[in-house]
Amino acid sequence: MPGPSGVMPQHVAIVMDGNGRWAKQRGRARTFGHHRGARATRSAVEYCVRNDIPNLTLFAFSSENWSRPAEEVGVLMKLFMRALRTEIRELKKHGVRLRFIGDLSRFSGPLQKAMEDGIAETAQGTKVCLNIAVNYGGRWDLVQAARQVARAVERGEIKADDVAEEHFSQYLTLSDTVEPDLFIRTSGETRISNFLLWQLAYTELYFTELLWPDFDDAAFDAAITAFRKRERRFGVLSEQLERAAGA
Repeated sequence: MPGPSGVMPQHVAIVMDGNGRWAKQRGRARTFGHHRGARATRSAVEYCVRNDIPNLTLFAFSSENWSRPAEEVGVLMKLFMRALRTEIRELKKHGVRLRFIGDLSRFSGPLQKAMEDGIAETAQGTKVCLNIAVNYGGRWDLVQAARQVARAVERGEIKADDVAEEHFSQYLTLSDTVEPDLFIRTSGETRISNFLLWQLAYTELYFTELLWPDFDDAAFDAAITAFRKRERRFGVLSEQLERAAGA
């Protein structure tokens, strides 16, 4: 149901963009920016814990990112592994449940094991569900869901002519999570870049010129404030919302 103006988002999705440019502006290697970006990521998770935002989805590594220079990809993988080893205790302490979305098969065995361990270690968290999108693409998500629907049809569980949105969406990643209320992208780019294509259908979009390492609590506050001022109509008229609110 459409929510009244002023409500807090229940699910925030973020494209964390600008680490490389942040480093370049300071005459440093792009990899330095990724290290500083990790701090902003930790800060964003803590913000959601403090402000009772129960779902946070971060676009950490897209399926297109493999085409970046091998050195940069290698640093990202090492940084990812290090974060899994060092941050799990804090996530568990603050009630954060960790999970990963995307095609995880391309990652190394040790990294996949570290992800599995992180999921298991934080499984009891109830404060925030932290979804990390790695080797993820919105088109990949749609294709893998379509394959599962096709298999269900082959098994006779549903007729092809009866396939509806609810049958399709149940096979998407995050199918058990409310769709994002607020999408944030840093660095001034105004694209969603193949992120949660289905799930963002009615999401409020917020773009900021800040580069990801500079995205702090004040920047998150600004995004939340902008979101809370918007009227979310989900295809209906303002007058209909007003009547529903007064009922």
